Formats: sequence, structure tokens, C-alpha cells
Amino acid sequence: MKAITYDRYGGPEVLEFGDVPDPKVGPDKVLVKVRAASVNPVDWKCREGHLDGMLDTVFPVVPGWDVSGVVVRPGVAVPEFSAGDEVIGYVREDFLAHGTFAEYVAAPVRTLARKPRNLGFEEAAGLPLVGLTAYQALGRLLNVRSGDTVLVHAAAGGVGSVAVQLARHLGARVIGTASGHNHDYVRELGGEPVEYGEGLADRVRALAPGGVDAAFDTVGGDALRASAEVLTPEGRLASIVDPAVTDFGGLYHFVRPDPADLQHLSDLCEQGVLTVHVSETYPLERAADAHRSNQEGRTRGKIVVTVGQDEDEDEGQD
Repeated sequence: MKAITYDRYGGPEVLEFGDVPDPKVGPDKVLVKVRAASVNPVDWKCREGHLDGMLDTVFPVVPGWDVSGVVVRPGVAVPEFSAGDEVIGYVREDFLAHGTFAEYVAAPVRTLARKPRNLGFEEAAGLPLVGLTAYQALGRLLNVRSGDTVLVHAAAGGVGSVAVQLARHLGARVIGTASGHNHDYVRELGGEPVEYGEGLADRVRALAPGGVDAAFDTVGGDALRASAEVLTPEGRLASIVDPAVTDFGGLYHFVRPDPADLQHLSDLCEQGVLTVHVSETYPLERAADAHRSNQEGRTRGKIVVTVGQDEDEDEGQD
């Protein structure tokens, strides 16, 4: 099959498009024909070796953790899915090797859920990692409740845009940091936008003089410090990028696969609660360009790589 691989750590130039062996389908796995895979910052951080101390790497690595596609064949211990089912997945294992930037992926069943019927494959591919990150952080770490005021950083980005929608669904008021050109988009999501940069804490206090009940940091550094400054005395703080959050009494969050959580997010999409904005798409062979664009850090919503969407679902596999 065709796939993107890298055989050493480095910049986008280490990504190569070519042939790799077809994946083996273990008992607890599901062979999925990939229709789209989204790009996340963790993808280029893995590619550059930043997670080498956490995850074993088996070169050559096929990058990518997000996927939407069609089931070709479930493993012998997987009654949950059948050939032809449309699925989404946060296909993360405990090592780097077999990712989703490929024509096929053998995904552990614990990483999959049914695709939202009202989303196309491109939009659906953008949901798993960012959706799970926001859902688990808001619900389990920050315990966001109706009536809370929540500060969400990078509210126009992948994780932030989902977090704004989820917090609003929970009944919270949301203040979201974003660049000026994204303020209207944040309003469309249900948030109240504020500009990044110096003086952020004062701008947040102007909107919420009593402070915010919860702050969700997706930026780190100065944004994290500003978040700590504007919390109420009982306020909760979580970060997905800066472990220094613990110095401010907050919690660090690293998302994990959870099929029930992912199915809930899929259901929320079907109910019209959640939308996924795709800002750019690239064909598989241009995955390096997709990585470059994501690494610039100015994306509204998601960047998605499309894979073989004009081919038959079962072509090339028995």
C-alpha cells in the first residue's frame, strides 16, 4: 500500500511517500481503509523526536493518529464492527510505527467509534484527537458545570474550537483568546473573543470582573500565567501543552483513546452540538506540506490529508 513514512527524526523533509507492507490485522484490531487523516501538533512533535522519551519508535514510522474511513475487515475478536461500517478513530498505540497517513491502517478496536453520519470524511477525520482532548479536559479535569465562566485559549484552533462548543453545551459562559481575524469565528462558536498578548489578564477581567471558574490552556507560557491570574479563589486550571501548570496548582492533561468518549462526540455531531471546521486539505503525497502548515500554528480549525477517496472501498484487499 501507499503511505507516508519517516526513517529518522527531523523536519518535514524527512517525510516520504511510497510503498510499505500491508498492515496485519490482529485479533483486537480493525482493518480500515483510510479516507482522511487530520494533522495535529503532536504529529510533527513525534516526527522531530520530542516524544522519544515517552514512546518507543520503530522506524520507518507511518505518522498520524486521527482517521476516518471504512471498515474492510474486523479482527477475529471484534464483533463491534463489520465490513462497510464508516468509522473514526484516535489510533494511538504505546509506540510509534503504524499511523494513519496511509491507504490502510489496522486500528485497535479501543480507538474507534462510528463516524457521525452528518459529517463528510474530511470533517470527521478532524474530530477524534481534538474532540477527546477537549471533552476529557473539560469534563474530568476541570469539571465544567452550567453557570461557570470558562477561559479557553486558542479558541479558533482545533482543540479550542471544540472546547468552546462543548463548554457552551454544558451551560458555561466561554471567553476565548484568538487573533483579531478569528474573533467573528469564535463568536459563531458561542464564545466571547479576547485578543492574545500583553494585557490579556486585564482584558479577561474586564469581561469577568469576578474571575473565571475554569481555564483551559492550549498555548502555555504567558497564556498559562495569565490564566492563573484570573481564576476565582476556587478556580480550576488545566493545560495540554505546559507541564508548568502544576506550579500554579493546575493539572496537566494528555489525551487517551476512549471509544465511549469518542462515540459520545460522534453523537453530539449528529445532534448538531458540535461542528468541525476544515481550513485546508492536502492529498496524501503532500503530507509534508500539511505538516508545514500545521507547524506554523495559525490554523483555524483543522488541516486534513485525504486518501484515495475516488477508489472502491475494498480495492486491493481481500
